[in-house]
Amino acid sequence: MDDNSIQQSLLADTPNVLQRKPSEGVKRFRRCRSTPSSDSVQSPPEKGSSVKAKELFKEMRPSFRLVGLLLFVYLLVGVLAFYAVMDEISGKRTNRVLDALYFCIVTMTTVGYGDLVPNNDTTKLLACAFVFMGMAIVALFVSKVADYLVEKQEVLFFKALHMNMKGGEAKMLRAIETNRAKYKFYTNALLLVLSIVSGTVFLWKVEKLSLIDSFYCVCATITTLGYGDKSFSSKLGRVFAVFWIITSTIIMAQFFMYLAEIYTERRQKMLANWVLTRKMTKMDLEAADLDDDRQVGAAEFVVYKLKELGKISQEEISSFLEEFDKLDVDHSGTLSPYDLTLAQSIQ
Repeated sequence: MDDNSIQQSLLADTPNVLQRKPSEGVKRFRRCRSTPSSDSVQSPPEKGSSVKAKELFKEMRPSFRLVGLLLFVYLLVGVLAFYAVMDEISGKRTNRVLDALYFCIVTMTTVGYGDLVPNNDTTKLLACAFVFMGMAIVALFVSKVADYLVEKQEVLFFKALHMNMKGGEAKMLRAIETNRAKYKFYTNALLLVLSIVSGTVFLWKVEKLSLIDSFYCVCATITTLGYGDKSFSSKLGRVFAVFWIITSTIIMAQFFMYLAEIYTERRQKMLANWVLTRKMTKMDLEAADLDDDRQVGAAEFVVYKLKELGKISQEEISSFLEEFDKLDVDHSGTLSPYDLTLAQSIQ
């Protein structure tokens, strides 16, 4: 079966196809892993493939527990290692264990104040090893913890903005899904402001820095500049810093990520609006005519629009056609339970 006949079988269609009622048209079948029986074909599970895809990508990402365990192991090993070589680290000391943990956090987040620094080759190499491992763990930890915190807060944030919304929880959830990137950004911005204020007030009141110096130290910390001229030097300050540095740097990283996501989403919406509203030309019709029959069916029109939106590429369409050709064992141009059963038996 040549390529044109395959494309015609898959893509050539008429507008009437979209207007058929389920009882009038031919039943549509979804490929599944096991051999389909006649009973299972007649009542396929709705949205089965999309649910499986979501579960697949969810399984590919490391779980929150795994990332938390990696962070705990990293900090434990780091504290033990830097505790052992603390005599080879110069700077202002408070408590040996606390200083080891503080140095580990500052190294992992790449803040690098410089208030504690290794002073021989062994501790320098140890610090180099921990900074690379720490950056990898922070990258995983950012994606998990920040998403968890923001998604928990965005619902509360949305409810506060739309307390009088009618339509119940279902309507609220739909609105959240539609504006998810926007609400994530707003929530993260609020958390960033709280983090900056809390760090500034703490440095001002506890570390006895001036208000300007406190704000300056906070900005140098959350952006991981770490100039080092201002830092946490007291015992209580370093206890606070252990938790605040991780939280604030994570929130800052997510802030810029959500800002980029909003910008990208806005451009995608502008592109979609342009594609959906612009008038078709003869050149567009020629490009949409995939089977070269000088007519554009509904399926061809939809595929062409999806290609314009960047949702699907020509390579993907070709791979789908190849898969269809493999499943269409009897070369009838349509798929039936018999085709699927026979194709799976051949495999």
